[in-house]
Parts: sequence; C-alpha cells; structure tokens
Amino acid sequence: MTMDTKNGSGRTTGRGIGLAAVRGLELALVSLPGAVLCFCLSLVSIALIPIGVGIVTTPYVLTGVRAFANARRVLAAEWGGVRIPPAYRPLPEDANPWARTFGMLRDPATWRDLRWLPVDMTAGFVTALLPAVLLLYPLEGFALAIGLWRVFPDGYWYGFVPVTGQASAFGAAALGLVLLFLAHFLTPRLLGVHFRLTRAVLTGGQGELAERVRVLTETRRDAVDTSAAELRRIERDLHDGAQARLVAVGMDLGTIEALLDKDPARAKELIAQARKSSVEALTELRELVRGIHPPVLAERGLGDAVRALALRLPVTTEVSVDLPGRAAAPVESAAYFAVSEVLTNAVKHSGADRIWVDLHRADGMLRATVTDNGKGGAVIGAGSGLTGVERRLGTFDGVLAVSSPAGGPTMVTMEIPCA
Repeated sequence: MTMDTKNGSGRTTGRGIGLAAVRGLELALVSLPGAVLCFCLSLVSIALIPIGVGIVTTPYVLTGVRAFANARRVLAAEWGGVRIPPAYRPLPEDANPWARTFGMLRDPATWRDLRWLPVDMTAGFVTALLPAVLLLYPLEGFALAIGLWRVFPDGYWYGFVPVTGQASAFGAAALGLVLLFLAHFLTPRLLGVHFRLTRAVLTGGQGELAERVRVLTETRRDAVDTSAAELRRIERDLHDGAQARLVAVGMDLGTIEALLDKDPARAKELIAQARKSSVEALTELRELVRGIHPPVLAERGLGDAVRALALRLPVTTEVSVDLPGRAAAPVESAAYFAVSEVLTNAVKHSGADRIWVDLHRADGMLRATVTDNGKGGAVIGAGSGLTGVERRLGTFDGVLAVSSPAGGPTMVTMEIPCA
C-alpha cells in the first residue's frame, strides 16, 4: 500500500514537472515574438503622432498591447496562482481618436505595459524557457553516454564537461543526472518566477496607492450610478407592467360588480379576463424578482444558479463548480450577474456552439472563467458589454481579464475577493 502511494505521488510530481516545462515552452514561444511585435508597433505608432498618423493608429496598437498583457494576467492566475490586477483608466465611450490616444498615453498603466514588453522579451523569455531547458538538456548528456560523442571527433562540450571519449561521456551523463535532479525541484518554481517577474513590472510602484484611491472612487461612483439605474428600471417595469395590469384588474372587478345582476354572461367574460390579467401580472412580478435576485441563487447558491442559467441557453454549456461553502450574498449576486452577462455576450456575438463555465475558489478569490469556441475578437471598451461587467466587479474590488484572439477561442476570467 505504501509503495503504491509513493509511486502515485511520483507520477503526480512527474506530470507537474512535465506540465511546467510544456507551459514554459509555450510561453517562451509566444512571449518573444509577441512582445517584440507589440513593442515595435508601439514605438512606431507613438513616433508617428506628430504627423497625425499615430493619432489614428495608437489607440488600436495600445489596445492590442493591453490584450497581450491581459492574456498574460489570465495565464498567471490560471497556471501560477499569481494575481495581477489591471488598473487601466476608463475612457469615455464617445471619445474621438485624439482623446483616446492621449487618454491612453496619460494612463500610468499604459507605460507599465510598455516597460514590461522589453522585460518580457528578455528576462521573461529566459525564465519561461528555463523549465523546458532544465528538463530536456539532461537528455543530451544521456545521449552522449550511449555513443553520440562519436559523432564529434574533435570533442564536444556538454556544460563544463569536455567530452572526448567514453569516460568523459559518462561524466556528461552524470552531469545530466544532476541537472535532472535539480529539475525535479526547480522546474515548477521557475515558472512561478516568470509570473512573479511579470507582476513586479505590471504592478504600480509608488503611485499605486494614489491609483488605488482613484479606482475606489470611480467604482464607488459606478456603484451609485448602477444602483440608481437599477431602481429606475424596477420602477419602470412595475409601472408599465404589473401595476398597469393590476389597475386593469381593479377596473374589471368594478365593472363585474355592476354587471353581475344585469348581464351575468358579460360579467363572466370579464371575470375570465381579470383572472388572465392577474396571472400575467404575477408572471411579470416573478420575472422582475428573478432579475433582482434569482430565488435559486438565494436558496441553493451560486453553483446551482449558474447551472440553471446554463440550462436556459440555446448553446451547449458545461458548468464545473468547486465551491466549498457559500460566499456573502452580495458577492454571489455580483458573480452571478457577471457570468450571466458574459454568457449573454457569448451567445449573441461569438458564434460559438459550445461554452464552458468554471467556478472555483482559490487564494481567497472567487474565480469564474467562461470559455467559448467562437470567432474571438472580444475586447473591453466602448460599446462592449464587458465594460459593464468590469464596472460591476470593480465595485467589489474584483477584476476582469479577457483573452480573445481573432479566430477564438475566447476566455473571460473574473475574480472577486471572497472570505
């Protein structure tokens, strides 16, 4: 029994080392060309601002840089458990190209992104590549020991070992064995170093506190505006829907009272009409209550509420839930409506035929990820439904990250602090 447990643990560790190496290799292959492309385009576009061309191109280029940085934020949270909250200043929805360009350039987060790009294409590339190198390089030492050294008649350097014969080839294999032993401990940690380096550059420095105060002020204002808009919606729905039907029912009952002795047949028709109106009013009230706070959310929690939501979608949706216990009611409500909005956007705009929803809690955060296999191209910005989601989450100090390359897939990750 003990031996099986150890073997199982070894297999798990081996999978973790291999997974870290594969993920690091993927990051290295993406970070170098992606960072170089974003950095060069940014420099050229900003340099062209004085002649007017950059006024048009810079917002698009910087939006691409933000998407590249947000994709790394998503991977940092999913692969490394490292949370890197974005702190971009919102832009007016009707801003012209001039206002958008200089609004983005005045944002400290923009310059942190641009400062991060050279770091990502150098130190970031190395720290991402090291896990794969540390795991694969020992194989070369083993290959030299079994005869590969004969291919190099003039000798070959493996690390600091000069391989000139079979004895030195065994020395190379011994060095490879030591490196493999080190890989067992260092490979997963090196991937974490990459993400912590990313966080160190993308997170604000001395101005972080001032930025934090600004964000809290804006989210408080957004919360007040959202609350006022929600109250106006409820009042409008009550006035135009259930209230009007109940008034009609009252009028019908008055008419029925007058016709009960004179025209029983007509009174009977009005009774049926009043019953129908009361049923419709009750249905509208239930829909209104569901829009404020779904009963299933209050009774059974966020996981079952999202499952019920997925069942009503016209697209095949898989829901995975790992939520021990329940969060505070406001947090659950914010997460539910955020997921609902993202799912609605996916159904309307992505062209996807399959959606995956993952809900889990990690490191004091409630994390919801919505992935679809649609056409991609989703962005946070003017006219996007994701902007409203970001503001809703910001009220609870939550963050939203979107990875949606052209051609898909789209991954939207939402995090809310949760006790």
